[in-house]
Amino acid sequence: MQIAVRGRHVEVPEYVREHTLEKLARLERFLEGMDTAEVRFTEEQNPRIADKEVCEVTLHGHGHVVRARASATDICAAVDRATAKLEHSLTKLKGKLVGRSHPRRRGGPPKAAAPGEIPEDLVAGLAQSENGDVPGGDSGEDEYRNDIEGRIIRTKRFEMKPMTPDEAAMQMDLLGHSFFLFTSSENGRAAVVYHRDDGEIGMIEAI
Repeated sequence: MQIAVRGRHVEVPEYVREHTLEKLARLERFLEGMDTAEVRFTEEQNPRIADKEVCEVTLHGHGHVVRARASATDICAAVDRATAKLEHSLTKLKGKLVGRSHPRRRGGPPKAAAPGEIPEDLVAGLAQSENGDVPGGDSGEDEYRNDIEGRIIRTKRFEMKPMTPDEAAMQMDLLGHSFFLFTSSENGRAAVVYHRDDGEIGMIEAI
């Protein structure tokens, strides 16, 4: 697995880099075949936040993106917390990949929203999505606009990989988002899967 370690406005000491590489190497025990890992360190600027050291790790492999973000008072502790989250996510992904190769009866497809309906939980997800990311793409281009208050201030462009609703729901879960934008491999239409208030997964599809 190729690993890139970077700091955003922070210096990454060599001992932290070595600790990070060691922790990520152990992830192979949970799921082999992940291609790349991108690690980014940042520091919270709010003086009221005690856990200032932030570690975000994004893994790519098996056609999926797995991300974990954690913070702590100590930078190595942040790494430990982030990798612990990744262990859980990789175990879950491995189970789903094995289940795909040995299919068994599962629940029905995501519930579709009523015509013209914009679910309240999807609206909340749009507002609360971590770091303002657009679920469905992680290597897109960002554009910022700070001159107009109360309007769109950020645009993210990305290539939507065709996938089934079930695959999109899995990817949403692996990213830890409340919704996920994708192109349906079944009909080529743009669609969104999202977590409903009742715990189920819904889907909005363009027509």
